[in-house]
Amino acid sequence: MATDVKSLTREELELQFKDWGQPAYRVTQLLEWLYVRHATDWDAMTNLPKNLRDQLRGHFSLQNLELVRKQGSHDTTQKFLWKLADGQYIESVLIPANPALYGEASDRHTLCISTQVGCAYGCKFCASGLDGWKRNLLPNEIVEQILAAERTAAKPQTPDAKPPPRLVDNIVVMGMGEPLANYDHLLKALKILNAPWGGGIGARKITVSTSGLVPQIRKLADEPLQFRLAISLHGATDEVRNRIMPVNKKYPLKELAAACQDYQGKKGRMITFEYILIAGVNDSIEQTKPLAALAKKLFAKVNLIPYNKVEGLPWERPSEDVCEKFLAALQKQKVTATLRREKGHDIDAACGQLRLKTEREAA
Repeated sequence: MATDVKSLTREELELQFKDWGQPAYRVTQLLEWLYVRHATDWDAMTNLPKNLRDQLRGHFSLQNLELVRKQGSHDTTQKFLWKLADGQYIESVLIPANPALYGEASDRHTLCISTQVGCAYGCKFCASGLDGWKRNLLPNEIVEQILAAERTAAKPQTPDAKPPPRLVDNIVVMGMGEPLANYDHLLKALKILNAPWGGGIGARKITVSTSGLVPQIRKLADEPLQFRLAISLHGATDEVRNRIMPVNKKYPLKELAAACQDYQGKKGRMITFEYILIAGVNDSIEQTKPLAALAKKLFAKVNLIPYNKVEGLPWERPSEDVCEKFLAALQKQKVTATLRREKGHDIDAACGQLRLKTEREAA
């Protein structure tokens, strides 16, 4: 299959247009059609000459995610199930305004995006990897999640209407898959989404999550862009993490903490610990002590997330009282912590659930 045009940077497009004998301003026009006007086919790009559109059509693909299912939550969280060109499914979740959920100020609209079809890391509580890992997403498939979500939410426009403002202004890379296991494709996609000619989303409004891939964390620390880092921690001792997160056996907490210190030393940004509260596993008050110690050592913020029940897995969501007491215990130990109150629990919002349900219904 031809390379998708949304996998290319401006510089790559300029080289191609120069080779075709096209003036540089045509690249600017093309990028506006892709990233501002959300064009889904070449013929919509009416200010490009027909011969150029034919060249683009013959040289590149222009793939668009197909919306298969959309679920809306009572708190206005929306989950999208997308079909890729090869028939595989991925998910994205649009989270409404939230005070300081991932950024410093109030988040207006945050999109949680996927980076892989399935996952190879086998976290015991997660639906993403239940059917194994299928493949990495290409840069355009990562970028297209933002564009497709905005197209889905947009009101119909007349051809001469002014394009609506960007809906998604915060990105969290925490959907299906282990983001840093698809490092090169992810970084290229994020650079496109960050670029003024592309998504125009500030690097500090892009949070990259990892379950703990130490070499890639160190590599990310050397990137010039100021992406935020979130660690899917879910346990503050090796005993707990070994039980539910196989990656910890390769990269135990001591190594993970050292990589986080390196990242913070180079970036000077607060790290977030994502901590899913699972009943009887990591939700006891005793667990707050090592978590608080680690958070204070790394100057990290803790984002507590009550577990979203996954069909076929034995784990349970703690009671609201248990979650609130866990939060209070962390705050008493002078840790910056937040508790994710209801955000999509009623729409199978945990990563991979809607994909699995759809695939099993089809089977």
